[in-house]
Amino acid sequence: MALWTMRAPRGFEIGHWTDCAALTGCTVILCRQGANAAVSVQGGAPATRETDLLRPGMLVQQVHAVVLTGGSAFGLDSACGVVHCLESEGIGFQTPFACVPIVSAAALYDLSIGSAATRPGQSSGEAACRAAHTDHLQEGNAGAGTGATCGKALGFERATKTGLGAASLELPGGGTVAAVAVANCFGEIVYAETGRILAGARGDDGRPVRSEALVLATRQRPPFGNTTLVCVMTDLEMDRKDLTRVADQANDGLARAVRPCHTLFDGDTIFTLASGSCGLRGDPLQVGVAAVEAVVRALVRAATQAESAGGLPAHRDLPAGD
Repeated sequence: MALWTMRAPRGFEIGHWTDCAALTGCTVILCRQGANAAVSVQGGAPATRETDLLRPGMLVQQVHAVVLTGGSAFGLDSACGVVHCLESEGIGFQTPFACVPIVSAAALYDLSIGSAATRPGQSSGEAACRAAHTDHLQEGNAGAGTGATCGKALGFERATKTGLGAASLELPGGGTVAAVAVANCFGEIVYAETGRILAGARGDDGRPVRSEALVLATRQRPPFGNTTLVCVMTDLEMDRKDLTRVADQANDGLARAVRPCHTLFDGDTIFTLASGSCGLRGDPLQVGVAAVEAVVRALVRAATQAESAGGLPAHRDLPAGD
């Protein structure tokens, strides 16, 4: 598995739990001191937890973790393990009778590869939480990307193995914007500058083919097994209103790298987090542009760093495309 050469932005730790046999896993983004947060859910088939509280105007402004998980709706149980782990450390939203960790989560459907009977649960989330660190991050077949695939327009047997990717940008005035992305889409991952397909549905010759063209020509319905999950992080100070705008804008990065995206059969979800740990105020325009670029780069990494698994080839195994 490849390593992300950048460190997590200040105020964040990231950990994986990975089951390479069952081909599933979960990834936890920790912000132990709390981080302002927002979310954008654009897909038609989301599986989420604690996303309503991330809308503007809600009482709780900060989260203490975000969980990206496989296992479809079953995998959301992994967030409970993160809650228990943080509770044991005294981390959470202080109420008169208990300190309540605020943990948001989103799940992707990876039950069609590996073992559908094995899903991330509470112990998985706790293990990922305890494994969280600020150093190099495993990409590819790791964490929530362990069972990720893309390009199901010709059926699952013609799909391509993808995974988890990460990217980070240092801003000129100070501060970092980073993205962790799990590509598990109905469509394909493309290189934005040229439109070249990196991973997607495979034709009879094994070469990638355009999912949009297949849908338009045949009205092909995708099998279950989709959703792209993204978490954008910055160590700048930003409020929920600005983070909501950044989350909406970050969808442009998803649209540049995933074709098609936000379909009825995808549960595309983007979280945005700001720890404020660098002590500088973030400019929403600058952070938004950086978020788009970080998402594009992370999704490309999710395609190119994956390894073949579950009978499906990865990008590195495909014949050269157009």
